[in-house]
Amino acid sequence: MSPLDNLMKHLSRLPGLGPRSARRMVLHLLKRREAVMLPLIEAMVKAAQDVKGCSECGNLGGTDPCEICRDNGRDRGLICVVEDVADLWALERSHAFRGLYHVLGGTLSALEGVRPADLRIEKLLERVKSNDTREIILALNATVEGQATAHYVAERLAPLNVSITRLAHGLPVGGELDYLDDGTLAAAMQARRKAG
Repeated sequence: MSPLDNLMKHLSRLPGLGPRSARRMVLHLLKRREAVMLPLIEAMVKAAQDVKGCSECGNLGGTDPCEICRDNGRDRGLICVVEDVADLWALERSHAFRGLYHVLGGTLSALEGVRPADLRIEKLLERVKSNDTREIILALNATVEGQATAHYVAERLAPLNVSITRLAHGLPVGGELDYLDDGTLAAAMQARRKAG
């Protein structure tokens, strides 16, 4: 296999890239070797060597514990439980949460063989027991697997005398009723609150 084909093959395995996008990306990289390709290679090698998982929350970063877990300005009594690091990053971009996080590393799934022991649930229980945690926010995706995982985690946390909350589900900001799916509309109707 030629170096070009090999590079296109590897790039096409990335999420959101197919063979045509990979081909365009390879052409762009090769046309701009010095300005784009070589710095990208250097950054990828550095990330492969230096990025590690946080032993506390499961986030990815250059230090262990991560920058968020080391931040003394965070409310240590709040832990937001998410499925994946991408969800943590999305919440951080919103600047809506100033507590700590806990990445489960997936959701329970009988079809894919993901059991409770495969997730970081025991680590969450340890964190709650050893810290002054007052609230756990379950910020799991509104999928069947996410809801099943949230239910299981809530059951495991119930004896620990900590408040357990869930993110609200429903209408997105700027959403129009006519374009929303039935599940989103039903969740919004069930989670309604007093106006004003």
